[in-house]
Amino acid sequence: MHNPNCTVRSSSAIRVMCVDDHPIVRQGLSAVIASDPGIDLVAEAMNGEDSIEAYRRHRPDVTLMDLHLPTMTGVEAIIAIRTDFPSARIAVMTTESGDVQIQRALAAGARGYLHKGKPMREVLALIHEVHAGHISIPNNIATQLVEHLGEKQLSVRELQVLRLVASGDRNREIGLKLEITEETVKMHVKNAAAKLGARDRTHAVSIAIRRGIFTLD
Repeated sequence: MHNPNCTVRSSSAIRVMCVDDHPIVRQGLSAVIASDPGIDLVAEAMNGEDSIEAYRRHRPDVTLMDLHLPTMTGVEAIIAIRTDFPSARIAVMTTESGDVQIQRALAAGARGYLHKGKPMREVLALIHEVHAGHISIPNNIATQLVEHLGEKQLSVRELQVLRLVASGDRNREIGLKLEITEETVKMHVKNAAAKLGARDRTHAVSIAIRRGIFTLD
């Protein structure tokens, strides 16, 4: 979808694609981009799968990608795009602020991050910085990422158990669902809490959700 703005654009304008499933967000970004004659919105996509095809068709200079998308996540879309186009410059714009979600996006190849709702100047700065080849991450987010460097990750089983704790299951119910003993469930909860620096199982779930380790459906 080409930008309908009638402002005269330079042939060297930064070509941007916006990927977000909310029309209002896309409209808002379109208005922000329209304020800068050095940037041109050349494509939009509503989900991860469409973003791959749109990238292939338009080859934007910078892609703004949400993380919560239908059909596939933003991280999965970033991986898919960069598998075919390793030089793709993608920045994340999302409501997510958990360090784990952001780290996953950066590991997938994202070159920048900005929380939705930030001032227009920060959105434009993000686009220009990523296009210039820089990694653009706000200082508070960078600090948050550094704070958790080197921490032990939850195992697959610990994550499974913690998800079930979050859904309200008791140890016995979790054990039956995962076909393990109650004692083993307790061990996984204890280990998960220790890795997260949590006081108890409820606190562990709260930390996991806040950091973006998993979300409640």
